[in-house]
Amino acid sequence: MTRMLLIGALFLLFFLLQREVYRRSWQRHLYVNIRFSEDHIFQGEWSELQEVVENRKRLPLPVLKVKFRTDRHLEFREEKGSSTTDRFYRNDVFRIGDGEKVTRTLPFRGGRRGYYTIDGAGLVASDLFLTSMFPADVSENTAVYVYPRPYDSEEFRRSLALLNGEVLARRHLLEDPFEYRGIREYQPTDPMRSINWKATARTGELKVNQKNYTSLKCIRVFFDMESDIVSKREDCSEETLRIVAGLCAFFLSRGIRVSCFGNGVDILTSRPTVIEARSGDAQMEHIYRTLARLDLGKGPADFAENFEERLFTQASGTVTCFVASDRSAGFLSLIERYGAAGNEYVWFYPVPGRREPQLPPDVARSVRMIHLGL
Repeated sequence: MTRMLLIGALFLLFFLLQREVYRRSWQRHLYVNIRFSEDHIFQGEWSELQEVVENRKRLPLPVLKVKFRTDRHLEFREEKGSSTTDRFYRNDVFRIGDGEKVTRTLPFRGGRRGYYTIDGAGLVASDLFLTSMFPADVSENTAVYVYPRPYDSEEFRRSLALLNGEVLARRHLLEDPFEYRGIREYQPTDPMRSINWKATARTGELKVNQKNYTSLKCIRVFFDMESDIVSKREDCSEETLRIVAGLCAFFLSRGIRVSCFGNGVDILTSRPTVIEARSGDAQMEHIYRTLARLDLGKGPADFAENFEERLFTQASGTVTCFVASDRSAGFLSLIERYGAAGNEYVWFYPVPGRREPQLPPDVARSVRMIHLGL
């Protein structure tokens, strides 16, 4: 009996001692790192998330739970140990020996454009007998961009081919509205806005201004995230960004400088999109990252308030494209005033199905309908 009591006392002492050792030391020299294997992918592509757990001490960890959460639009292939509601929750269990390092790889697909982060993880360890649990939080700093996949369809390619022909024709022969090289007689093909009324009154014959020519400076892409299609507003907004990406990629690949402006709000800066004109692969990368960070949940900024001045004052030497499914009175008024001022533009209008929205005739001739099939 005495021997049994002694064994019991020693066991109790060992039990209490190991629990205290684990309570004090389980987190020492324990390194947990959660990281995306790539910093960006395109919508629909697969990538991997890695969980790395390294125990650099002599104390084994019989059970270590690693919990984290991220956005539900990262679609993980492995469902065991995970749950998805408004967020994706992951709970993995590791058994880590002393001096051991374990790496677990979780394949996922970028289900929707976005900027996704993991900024922390919860750890729960146990003692040797699994009777006591010790929680802790660790900070993480990993993110992945899911770029919008550039829009592509036969209809869109035809529109781009037509626009590209206009750009090539104007690239080295673009009229500069601020530089005149003389006055000549009116021709039937001349627009009424080019008539010089003072010279006409003086000579009694219609006279028009002749303008100098300048080289094309850049393509400007303006996008408006407002949409009149209430039932499919989010889908139309996503397709709008894909069309913007397709436009920018098309012209940047041809060596043309591209600028991009829109009222989508950046999730990091809470500001609308302003990307000044540049060329090259770095510009396209900048555009992709900016479009990925746009947060549709915050609602768009006012388009006219942010871009009307830029639209009218920086039009010289540019080809202007609009991408919007917005038929609001304010947006239409802005477009009409822009055209009435003698500025040419192309409006890419994303619409679900085959419907044809009614637009003012002076605007409709500059519109290219993009039927989305939503």
